[in-house]
Amino acid sequence: MPLFCIAQETTGDALVTPKRPKTVIRVGGTGADIQGFTNQAIQIAVDALPSEGGTVKIDEGVFMMMAPVRLRSNVSLVGSGPRTILKRIDGSRSKFVIDADYGELKVTVEDASTFKPGMSIQIANKPYAECWDVSTAVITAIVKDTLYFDTHLIRDYEAKLDGMVTNAGSCVSVYGVHDVVVADLAIDGNKAKNFLLDGCNGGGIAIIKSNNVVVDRVLVKDFNGEGITWQITNNVNIRNSEVTGCTNMGLHPGTGSPNTVIENTNSHHNKVGLFICWRVQNSVVRNNIFSDNLVNGISTGHKDSDVLFEKNVINNNGGDGIYIREEDIQNSPHRNTFVANTIENNKGYGVYVGSDIHDLEFRNNVIKSTKQGTQRAAFYLANKNYKIRQANNDISGHTEGNVVYAKAK
Repeated sequence: MPLFCIAQETTGDALVTPKRPKTVIRVGGTGADIQGFTNQAIQIAVDALPSEGGTVKIDEGVFMMMAPVRLRSNVSLVGSGPRTILKRIDGSRSKFVIDADYGELKVTVEDASTFKPGMSIQIANKPYAECWDVSTAVITAIVKDTLYFDTHLIRDYEAKLDGMVTNAGSCVSVYGVHDVVVADLAIDGNKAKNFLLDGCNGGGIAIIKSNNVVVDRVLVKDFNGEGITWQITNNVNIRNSEVTGCTNMGLHPGTGSPNTVIENTNSHHNKVGLFICWRVQNSVVRNNIFSDNLVNGISTGHKDSDVLFEKNVINNNGGDGIYIREEDIQNSPHRNTFVANTIENNKGYGVYVGSDIHDLEFRNNVIKSTKQGTQRAAFYLANKNYKIRQANNDISGHTEGNVVYAKAK
């Protein structure tokens, strides 16, 4: 599938690309201000920009990423198109042999030989192996088999509970900053040779506790984890991009990320195309393709209210096209509107409604099964009392009918 295969114009309803200061530092080959094809070379350029920010311009070529590039406020990271590739190095891992405690800045492992200073790491054990229980950091020094790193551990980890350190990490980190642009480049997660990176803490691009961020004309492929994740953010715009081949969510806005705009983006052959999770509100999802994902095209749930889904194509996914997760009425995703979408040939239902939602509206959508038995019904309602407002939808071809209720999948 071609890069940037959708050509519609971006409207930018919720966010205008911030103006950049004039300073530009070029990174890459001969003639560049900073020569080198590593994350360290890019980081030197980011850190060398003046306090008011500027642009880091990256040449074509493959940049090997031992740790994420950490962006600052008012900085644009701009490649030279899809031949500018940020590629994760091969994975390393080792069990740790002494408990790693809350607030520590070191961990002792069985074998430190495959780790290096400057390398990203992820620390977890079995009860605390996902989301906000996972610690991430960058190694600052190694003494014998003890790794020292730059960020305090966020909880206690026990060696006897399969405590593990891997070098899983993002390629681009946007943490605690504002007015940032990432554009015109590709990210290769090298997933066959990397260990799983938790999605709340990282991804191909990880945007956390940040405001006013634009990702434009970016390809993220083959990441062992999530393609683009943004958590605890405001005003994030993902546009004109492609996310494919990721083992977890392709796009994951969550943990209170209002005013998200996703436009003209293709998220395909991931676990889930778009996973909206926990208080993603007052947002727009428009002119995107969510296709051929292992589970759902779009999944939404806890307090993810007041979202407009318009003119998207959601097809050929392995589960439901749109999956509205089970929540009680107080925490359901209310006042979501689906307009002029195509929901077609998904292997579950076109739309699965697992919550009692106020003002859930579908109008002018095409909801079809053109392959016999592929998309079982247009709507599945987990309770007969759930209500959907419908108008002018074109529904056809489903073996189980237009609407089915409370039936085991």
